[in-house]
Amino acid sequence: MLNTLDHKRKEALRKMTQIVDEIDALMSKKLIEELRDWKRRQQIACIGGPLHSSLDQFQNWFTLLAESLFQIRRQIQKLDELWTKVTYDGDPIPQHKQYLLERVIFLILNLFQSSFIVERQPCMPTHPQRPLVLKTEIQFTVKLRLLVKLPELNYQLRVKATIDKDPSQNLSNRKFILIGTPVKVMSIEESANGSLAVEMRHLKPKESKTNPGNKGHEGSHMVTEELHSISFETQVCLYGLTIDLETNSLPVVMISNVSQLPSALASIIWYNLFTAEPQLWTSAPNQNLAFFANPPTASLNQLLEVLSWQFSSYVGRGLNSDQLNMLGEKLVGQQVTQADNQISWSRFCKEHLPGKSFSFWAWLEAILELIKKHLLPIWIDGCVMGFVNKEKERNLLKDKMPGTFLLRFSESHLGSITFTWVYQAENGEVRFHSVEPYNKGRLNALPFPDILRNYKVIEAENAPENPLKYLYPDIPKDKAFGKHYNSQETEASRPMENGVKGYVPSVFVPMSKLPSNGGSSSSPPSPLDLPMSPSVFAALREQLTPTEFETAMNSP
Repeated sequence: MLNTLDHKRKEALRKMTQIVDEIDALMSKKLIEELRDWKRRQQIACIGGPLHSSLDQFQNWFTLLAESLFQIRRQIQKLDELWTKVTYDGDPIPQHKQYLLERVIFLILNLFQSSFIVERQPCMPTHPQRPLVLKTEIQFTVKLRLLVKLPELNYQLRVKATIDKDPSQNLSNRKFILIGTPVKVMSIEESANGSLAVEMRHLKPKESKTNPGNKGHEGSHMVTEELHSISFETQVCLYGLTIDLETNSLPVVMISNVSQLPSALASIIWYNLFTAEPQLWTSAPNQNLAFFANPPTASLNQLLEVLSWQFSSYVGRGLNSDQLNMLGEKLVGQQVTQADNQISWSRFCKEHLPGKSFSFWAWLEAILELIKKHLLPIWIDGCVMGFVNKEKERNLLKDKMPGTFLLRFSESHLGSITFTWVYQAENGEVRFHSVEPYNKGRLNALPFPDILRNYKVIEAENAPENPLKYLYPDIPKDKAFGKHYNSQETEASRPMENGVKGYVPSVFVPMSKLPSNGGSSSSPPSPLDLPMSPSVFAALREQLTPTEFETAMNSP
């Protein structure tokens, strides 16, 4: 009987040890690696990359492992009860039980620590596509999740948020505190998988005035190069175990004015592009805070991919190879021939482009905003070629039908778009005209598709006409833009059912006066400052002599 008892106890311990070994290997070699990959995908999503996958499968894995570990812990405790009832010389229970129990508890602690994550990174609701950039005194949201879902934990976990928890590791001269509701309780959500989570919606960063100094700078750093850490803490009390948990958001940039948002976003892009090991943020935050003391360079292909992500996520359509090549030429300042061109942080967002008063990133970010607010439908439809230099523009248009035009972003004006059309002079010479770029201020007055529909040019004594016939390469203009036209013109021409009758409906018409020689000018013709309705134009033509009319058209 004693031999049988000894055999069974050794067999039970052996099987328990085998299970613990398998769980340990599963956690360290599979589960934690998979979660690390998910965190990297989350980083990429924060800078416009493809959306990262759901956490529901992770929740199933973590929960099953936690249940298994707690079951083994209970079995080990049962062995302890057997040992107190019957023991003998060479009893394996007192020899191996404690070590096995410590291993199980260690795995439980590691499992819970890994399961406490930031499911949705800090983001201002006013800028949902610009995460990790926070403005002082403005609310932001962040969502925490525990991947171990056990009913006993519902409404038990109180999560506390702090910013720059360890002052000795904060290299910024600016100090911040979180106001609002920095403590909130986790609960099981009413959804298909019912995750154990909490969303903090009422947090605001506020700059602390207790530590004045060289405000906003650390050496040569700008405020938008300062990275801050938001920490979250909670405590799990379960089955006699007390487990302290802590996790951190990805680094955030604090701004005090929305004008700093483009530069702050550039910092977020650069940091998350190169920091492929998010877990290092916990182990060495001071090292990450010093990231911009010596920022790495990016390969051109690597950076262009991220820029295409920005267009995909922010304005719904990424960039094609031709557009990316043009951006590459603008970044390297020459014809792109090699994939190993390296782009420095300074060239990306600090140095001015040759002959310009703005950087590459300032130019590109202004284009993103222009598309978002004024060109979104026609950008998504692919009507805007956008990134093409003047030389290539003319090569594309020279063999096309007269009246063929394309839309491109201005290289000399921030956040502006222009169009160029081709026509044939009387002597058969191919000529081109580009209109003065339209910026957001002018597009606030009239939607861009309506400008293309109604646009007129005045040439010599000829009646004004619309030179725009075909969108490159050969799409009839109304077919390309018809669904985006404003219906106001059509409605205005209908008889009025109510209100004052007897007025001729008018339409705003943007106009340009071509050079008198009819040549292709090096500088674009300048549209009139205010659109003119047909009735006003007709009245001017009728009342003024040709000389007076031309003077009126040219007057400011």
